[in-house]
Amino acid sequence: MTTPALSARRSFPLPQTRNEVRRMTSTTTSRARISQSVFDGSRLRVILLLDLYDGAQQQFLEAYEVMRKQVAGVPGHISDQLCQSIENPSQWLITSEWESAPPFLAWVNSEEHVEMVKPMHSCVRDTRSMRYSILRETGAQRPLTPETAAGEQVAARVGDGVTRHALTFTVKPGSESKVAELLAGYESPEAQVDENTRLRRTSLFMHGNRVVRAVEVEGDLLSALRHVARQPGVRAVEEAINPYLEQDRDLTDPESARVFFTRAALPAVHHVVSARPEPAGLRRHALYYPAKEGRGTDLARLLAQQDAEAAVDPDSPVYGSTVFQRDDVVVRLVDVEGELDLDPVAALGVKGARKAKVLERLLDGAAIGVEGSLDNERNLNRLLSHADMLPVTDRRAADS
Repeated sequence: MTTPALSARRSFPLPQTRNEVRRMTSTTTSRARISQSVFDGSRLRVILLLDLYDGAQQQFLEAYEVMRKQVAGVPGHISDQLCQSIENPSQWLITSEWESAPPFLAWVNSEEHVEMVKPMHSCVRDTRSMRYSILRETGAQRPLTPETAAGEQVAARVGDGVTRHALTFTVKPGSESKVAELLAGYESPEAQVDENTRLRRTSLFMHGNRVVRAVEVEGDLLSALRHVARQPGVRAVEEAINPYLEQDRDLTDPESARVFFTRAALPAVHHVVSARPEPAGLRRHALYYPAKEGRGTDLARLLAQQDAEAAVDPDSPVYGSTVFQRDDVVVRLVDVEGELDLDPVAALGVKGARKAKVLERLLDGAAIGVEGSLDNERNLNRLLSHADMLPVTDRRAADS
């Protein structure tokens, strides 16, 4: 998660922050359909900035050599480089290239990755990860053009200056109502993090004993998450739910906190918003789609394709959606006009010939309480009822 130059003779003050620029341009430019996706087939460039502790360089190099050999065999990995700053020897950079985003996300969110990077933790003071689709490339051969591009993102995507991310974890069976009560009761943190970063919205849902917390941030996601973690009210609630978690954690211990947030990460893999004017009375829902083993990416891709089509359909009740996916856990956040059950096919993202059959092949129906064919209205409504997550909180900043 620039504007044209403004004349110095204008009577109004120049915007001082990126957020002010965004709000100004949003009122002066025509609305475009927002579309962000990891499923465009483009190659991925990952940039990891690291700040090492003094004297840890050799230990870090040894740990990196082990990791480099292991990651070379990961499906989808193309290459990587390790660089050291010529100005500050404690600042390092790792860049890697991947065939596309999905295999990278599958690896970086895996238990294998959690174990692989543990030896580096004691060497690193701070890190920052950035992921980019390759849009154009010039090399020894002639530059690729949009017509000849292979493995490149051909068109620039249109965003809204917002980063979307989610966390998911499970609580002990029987504790769901107590956890929901605790999570609904905390005081909202200050929305403005710094001059360039702002919390825009936090939506929290539960499905059985699974908790999903989705955030929208203008500016730097990491700064926003650290800001929230420092709030006394938030810290108190996190401590209060610790006894109910299925996986132990200690957020006062950096290593334990790092492992928890790595395992809990539920990345946004697709986001789309219609170009039509925002209708009044939109309601936010979250739908939980447990995939069959190994089919999570395929399921997320299907939902992303369906939502992209809904965004250009003037009759679709789905105005905007975000698909989150990690392994075989898929969650779809939708902003819908009216109630979900008024159009269960559109609400579930299975509109069109044979889409319900495709979903049926990808979904672990037994895990969500639906078995049998999805080609009849009864089973579709049953699936919608089971997939619809319990809303706990949905908090927006005052002017979002």
